[in-house]
Amino acid sequence: MESYSWPAMSVPSPSVELAMRMSVKKEIKSALNAKPDSSVSKDAQESMVMKKKMILMTLENEFNFDGRSGNRHDMQHHGGLRGHESMLHHDPDWPHDHHRPLPQVPLLTNGQMVDDISPEQHALVPSYMAPDGGGGRRIHPLPFSDSAPPAQPRSLDPSKDLAAYGYGSIAWKERMESWKQKQDKLQITNRENGDHDDDDPDLPLMDEARQPLSRKMPISSSQINPYRMIIIIRLVVLGFFFHYRVTHPVNDAFALWLISVICEIWFAVSWILDQFPKWLPIDRETYLDRLSLRYEKEGQPSQLSPVDIYVSTVDPLKEPPLVTANTVLSILSVDYPVDKISCYVSDDGAAMLTFEGLSETSEFAKKWVPFCKKFSIEPRAPEFYFAQKIDYLKDKVDASFVKERRAMKREYEEFKVRINALVAKAHKVPEDGWTMQDGTPWPGNNVRDHPGMIQVFLGQSGGHDTDGNELPRLVYVSREKRPGFNHHKKAGAMNALVRVSAVLSNAPYLLNLDCDHYINNSKAIRESMCFMMDPLLGKRVCYVQFPQRFDGIDRNDRYANRNTVFFDINMKGLDGIQGPIYVGTGCVFRRHALYGYDAPKTKKAPTRTCNCLPEWCCGCLCSGRKKKKKTNKPKSELKKRNSRTFAPVGALEGIEEGVEGIETENVAVTSGKKLENKFGQSSVFVASTLLEDGGTLKSASPASLLKEAIHVISCGYEDKTEWGKEVGWIYGSVTEDILTGFKMHCHGWRSIYCIPARPAFKGSAPINLSDRLHQVLRWALGSVEIFLSRHCPLWYGYGGGLKWLERLSYINATVYPLTSIPLLAYCTLPAVCLLTGKFITPELSNVASLWFLSLFICIFATGILEMRWSGVGIDEWWRNEQFWVIGGVSAHLFAVFQGLLKVLAGVDTNFTVTSKGRR
Repeated sequence: MESYSWPAMSVPSPSVELAMRMSVKKEIKSALNAKPDSSVSKDAQESMVMKKKMILMTLENEFNFDGRSGNRHDMQHHGGLRGHESMLHHDPDWPHDHHRPLPQVPLLTNGQMVDDISPEQHALVPSYMAPDGGGGRRIHPLPFSDSAPPAQPRSLDPSKDLAAYGYGSIAWKERMESWKQKQDKLQITNRENGDHDDDDPDLPLMDEARQPLSRKMPISSSQINPYRMIIIIRLVVLGFFFHYRVTHPVNDAFALWLISVICEIWFAVSWILDQFPKWLPIDRETYLDRLSLRYEKEGQPSQLSPVDIYVSTVDPLKEPPLVTANTVLSILSVDYPVDKISCYVSDDGAAMLTFEGLSETSEFAKKWVPFCKKFSIEPRAPEFYFAQKIDYLKDKVDASFVKERRAMKREYEEFKVRINALVAKAHKVPEDGWTMQDGTPWPGNNVRDHPGMIQVFLGQSGGHDTDGNELPRLVYVSREKRPGFNHHKKAGAMNALVRVSAVLSNAPYLLNLDCDHYINNSKAIRESMCFMMDPLLGKRVCYVQFPQRFDGIDRNDRYANRNTVFFDINMKGLDGIQGPIYVGTGCVFRRHALYGYDAPKTKKAPTRTCNCLPEWCCGCLCSGRKKKKKTNKPKSELKKRNSRTFAPVGALEGIEEGVEGIETENVAVTSGKKLENKFGQSSVFVASTLLEDGGTLKSASPASLLKEAIHVISCGYEDKTEWGKEVGWIYGSVTEDILTGFKMHCHGWRSIYCIPARPAFKGSAPINLSDRLHQVLRWALGSVEIFLSRHCPLWYGYGGGLKWLERLSYINATVYPLTSIPLLAYCTLPAVCLLTGKFITPELSNVASLWFLSLFICIFATGILEMRWSGVGIDEWWRNEQFWVIGGVSAHLFAVFQGLLKVLAGVDTNFTVTSKGRR
């Protein structure tokens, strides 16, 4: 940092003093505006400019003297320059009264009067500036009359709000403290003697660690502005088009005309619901190096937050154990601190095949994990790594790599043989059911009636890899099932994992994966932490959603499995509003958001009017603002109070005796009951919900924690609680993902869409049209269920934190199956017209032809410009349009009727698991 020096100054008169202040300020600004050295890096230049601005702020405060003539005053240094020589020397000819102490505080502008002191001599003195309290810093000297006796300072009442005195010292104090903190951060690498050196080698490192962990990159204006203009033009053209259609009926084919107009109006509404959430598309960029600089300092334990990873599976015959094993192996070998990763596998089918496959996987992981980390291979799912048709020697300089890779491939082939033998054995079920190695019956022989099961395969005390290093925790979970209980399918299984993980590890973040979605990018979790752990952005982020990418899709993608229009266009548009919707897998959650709490409120800086002026000057404006804040407070503040201030009964410490202690204890007991009604009858789990940053009870033994974990997955645990209603994955639809994300956005949270250069996760896609249509049918049925429920975005969540464009996207996600009815009718009209010899429009005039032609041009232009800013190819866009028609006249139509039967008539339909075999 540059240093400045000035000659000795005297203050013979206010005019001379003012001239000197302006001269010094002019010199400082000229120094600040000097062009930087071109050889210095851009980051160093920005840092230098910031430091110079801080110097200017300091010096402006130093030279901000009272310039009124006729008043005698002296000048003191600011506290920040006490260590330097005095820059101001008084003129020896200037008369001073050395016997009378000059007041160091301003006049009292508001407050109670003291009888024995005249009003014009009242002083406002904080306790730390009182004579007996050792003085404080002097900011601005104030003149006092010579004839008046010296003012007696009056200390402030520490229990009273200082803003009530009417003086703006509080606002000044907040600004000064904020400035000091910024200055201290910028001077971390300064030497103790006060000299500044911009060439310090540690300065770029410290500046880099303070930089944001991600940034938002809007689409360039040359690409997005024409797109928006076409949308507006298309809206105008639609208005003229419908004006013509409505005002020109076909009298001899009125029914056909009416049906066509109704269908066209519905198509227009559907287009609006789909189009406007794409108005603000953005891209994002992450900085993994800054994340490491900030949270992984050399020689210190990693400060990255722990993450619990969930893998869900149901049927091992449709979801092969080898596929699940590859997913688990990619999780265990992820590039993240080992002690901060826990993997929980939910087996909702209670299959012994899944259990034994996981046991084999844990043994093979002891060899696979060190191999992955030693050579930094990608991907870390062995089946897909060894299947790559690339030069695996590229960028590998270790001489032992070829030998160890060959040995590891042989180990994996033997592992596959053992897994396939278990699968072959599972096809022949014994009459008496399966038995374990010790001869006891397998508890899950009856899939619909079995106790809860938990098995910890790996962990802190569960073995190490072949190099002696610790492995991440691996836990098998199968929740209890009994006849007569509604288990809520996948949503219920995920909520059971939330409770088990809270008892055993309680990481503040959760990653949800389907059993066929392996980690393709070992740094995927770090990518999400760039958003979750960002000091500015992270506190309001409820989840980070990654796009779905697939393996094994044919070259032409006949069934639009990639769904790139949705993942690369719609989701980017939502990210510019309030965030993408949750799509069921590849999503990192904030545990606290899953518990149904509101997003933290952003603190607004107090306005100068309310801090610097008396209360009466801003009158009704301030009072109105305060009243409004009070009306909005109870609902959100009650939840915050529950989440942060409750302590379990029996753990309360420091409660004073008497009435105060009884009241505090009663409040704690009441809060405890509310939390138990919300989260269930488990003191360990309830206590874990209070820890926003995660962590478990250190005093509890592993055996007691496992016992508690078994309790929280019992089939009756959720009775009379808010699980599935306000907490965890929300029940009421087979597409629980849309409903869960919708509830979070209604609580004011925002989500993030992260698209790394290397896809974070990859999964398996349906290989035939039948499986693909079953998948689309299930999604459409879930949307119909939401549309006919109380959680329908058309009427739910008003007055919360959901933005209106985000609401449009959720409405579109729930009503799109209904488009199948007008689509089928519109597709039938040409055949009817051909048979009857009539048409849906009258003879077109020149003006009418212009509107029809303009509408067709706008439709094509919208698609072309959309492909331009998103990077989606025309073949992918066209394939998506084709399958929209195929699904619309088949799966979507059946979903509408199934949904109506289920909701109105109570006829339930079976949940079909999509086959996830090796592609």
